[in-house]
Amino acid sequence: MSPASNAADPLPPPRNSRLSADDWAQAALDLIAEQGVAAVAVEPLARRLGVTKGSFYWHFPSRDALLQAALERWEAYEQETVFGGLEAVHDPRERLRALFQVAGHEITPHIVYSELLKALDHPAVQPVINRVSQRRLDYLIASFRQAGLGRTDAQHRARLTYAAYVGFLQLSLQLQQPKMTHEEFEAYLAHVIDTLIPQ
Repeated sequence: MSPASNAADPLPPPRNSRLSADDWAQAALDLIAEQGVAAVAVEPLARRLGVTKGSFYWHFPSRDALLQAALERWEAYEQETVFGGLEAVHDPRERLRALFQVAGHEITPHIVYSELLKALDHPAVQPVINRVSQRRLDYLIASFRQAGLGRTDAQHRARLTYAAYVGFLQLSLQLQQPKMTHEEFEAYLAHVIDTLIPQ
C-alpha cells in the first residue's frame, strides 16, 4: 500500500474515543497505585488511554477535579463493594472474619490507600482519608460491640485492628520488608483473625 492510498483511507476512531468520566477516574486511581498522587496529570493519562487531552476536558475542568473524582470513586468502591457485601453476614464474628479476609486479599485498594497516606498534605486527600478512616473505625467498633465486647473494649480492639492494618501496609509497601509467601501470609492472616476477633 502506497503512502498516498494510506493517507486517503479514513482513520479508524481511537479504541477509547468514548471514554467516560469514570474511565478517567479509574485510570487516575491506577496511576496513583503505581506512582502516587503527584503522578496524576492529564497528558500522561491521555497517552495511557490512547486519547487526546480534549477527551479529558469534555469531562473535567481541571486536574484537581479529576483527582477529586478518583478519590470519590475509591471511597465509593470501598463502601459499596467491601462493606456493602458484608451486610448479608448476620453473625458479627463471621462478618469480622469475612472483613479480615477481604481486607487481606484486596490488593489494589490498599496500595491506593498507602499512597494517599503519603499525600495527606494535599487538600483533596486529607478529607477523604479522614472520612474513610473514621468510617472503618466506626464499623469495627460496632462489629466488636455486636460480637459481645463492651464499649471501651470495642473501641480499643477497633483501634488495635486498624493500627495493625496500617502498620502492615507500611511494613509491606513503604518499608519494603521481605515479601511473605502465600502460605506465610495466610498463616499470618489466620493468626490476626484468631487474635483479634472474640471467640
